[in-house]
Parts: sequence; structure tokens; C-alpha cells
Amino acid sequence: MISTMWRNKKRNPDQKGGSRKSREPLAFCLGLLLAAALIQLAGQVKGDGLVFPGIEVICRAFLRLLFSGHTWMIAANSLGRLLVSMAIATALGVTLGLAEGMSDFIRALLRPLMHLLRSIPMIVLVVIIMVLMPYQRVPVTASSLILLPIISEAVSEGCRRIEPELIDVYRLNSGFGPRIVLHIYLPLMGGYLRQAWVNAAGMGLRLVISTEYLVQTRNSLGKAIYSSSYFNEYQDIYAYALIMILLVLLIGELPGWMLRLYERRKTGKSAGD
Repeated sequence: MISTMWRNKKRNPDQKGGSRKSREPLAFCLGLLLAAALIQLAGQVKGDGLVFPGIEVICRAFLRLLFSGHTWMIAANSLGRLLVSMAIATALGVTLGLAEGMSDFIRALLRPLMHLLRSIPMIVLVVIIMVLMPYQRVPVTASSLILLPIISEAVSEGCRRIEPELIDVYRLNSGFGPRIVLHIYLPLMGGYLRQAWVNAAGMGLRLVISTEYLVQTRNSLGKAIYSSSYFNEYQDIYAYALIMILLVLLIGELPGWMLRLYERRKTGKSAGD
């Protein structure tokens, strides 16, 4: 009987993975309930209903902001800055990452700069950029610089993982140029790029909103959170935090879900042919 159970387990290796995936939404909902319980408990211990409002107050504020056109207008502005930051970081990151992956000298040359961008506190970088350029450009510039090492290191690692013999064959046939980069290098390192984009998107949104808060960018989520804190509307701060969580989940999970759906359809068509 034990051997039969072991064989059935080996025949269904995806069953465990499927059960794990089915439990993830439940665990996420329980995590939200845990966070709500902690806020409620902190309010009771602190005895400050202003800083730690009740869950029902936060839920009412969340629904009010969620169905407000102004909320989605400022969210669209922040997401627009995120897209610009991602585009700049991707363009620079792919260029520098390819150079690092192809040359050990360039990799060693750029390593201190990448470590500096990864390690420097965001507030210090924002202050420096505020001195150098207009305030409205600070969120995009600061976020692009912080996201740059994520994209660059992913491209560099993906480039170094490509089989050299495969690249030599294409170079002999067509030589090295933009075409071989677009049709050979980028597709072969696609997995590294996708993972880097997913990580950078979630981090980038938090960076953009934090920078908007620091420089008081008009019509932005960061400015809205600052205004709520200035007027002691803490229920709105928690509500904006929930909206930010929704946005992070949207931009972090939706591209991966669409990609998996595309690959599934592509595989189905290939099987049908």
C-alpha cells in the first residue's frame, strides 16, 4: 500500500504545487486580516483612535477613495512616472548590461557605480537630484537611477549565461550588430529580463510615490498622502496604502499572468498543428 501511494505521488508531481497555489489567495486574505487586527490592537494599546482608527473607518475611507475619480487621476499620474522611469532604466540597463556581459573589464569598471546606486539611501539621492534639476523631474530621475542596477545586472547575468558557441555561429553568419542583439541576445535572456521587470515594477512604484511625497509633486499619490498626514486624516493614509497594494499587485502580477496565458495559447496552437 505504501509503495502504491509513493507511485501515485510520483505520477502527480504537480498536485503539490497546485495545492500550494490554491492556498496562496487564502494566505493573502489572512495576511490582510492579520494586518487589520494589528492596527486595531495598536489603537487599543495606544489609546489613540486618531492615529489608529477602527477597521470600519479605514474600510469606509478605502471605498470612498477607490470610487473617486480624483484618486484614479493621481494614480494614473504616478503610474505614468513609473512607466517613464522603467523605460529609462530599461534602455540604460540593457545597454550597460550587454557591455558588462561581453567584457569583464567593463563589468569591473561599472561595478562600483552599480554598488553605489544600490546602496545609497534614497533620501540622499533625492536631495542631490533636487539640487541639479527641477522638482517635477526628480521622481522619474531618482527612480530610474535606483532601478538601473536591477535591469543592468539581470541583462549582464543573462548575457554571460548564453552559450558562447551559439553566439559564435550567428556572428560568423551575420556579424555583430543591432540585429543580433534584438533577435539573439534579448530573446535568449528573456527570462532574466522578465523577472527583473517584475521586481523593478513593484519597487519602482514605491520609489516614485516616496519621491513624490518628499518633493511634493502636484497631482500625485505622494502629495495626496502628505496632505492626509498634514490634516491628520490617518484613515485616508491607510486607505491609500491599500490602493498602493492593489496597484503593486496589478503591475506585478498582471504582466506575468498575461505572459503565461500567451505561452499557453501558443503551446496549444503548436499542439493543434
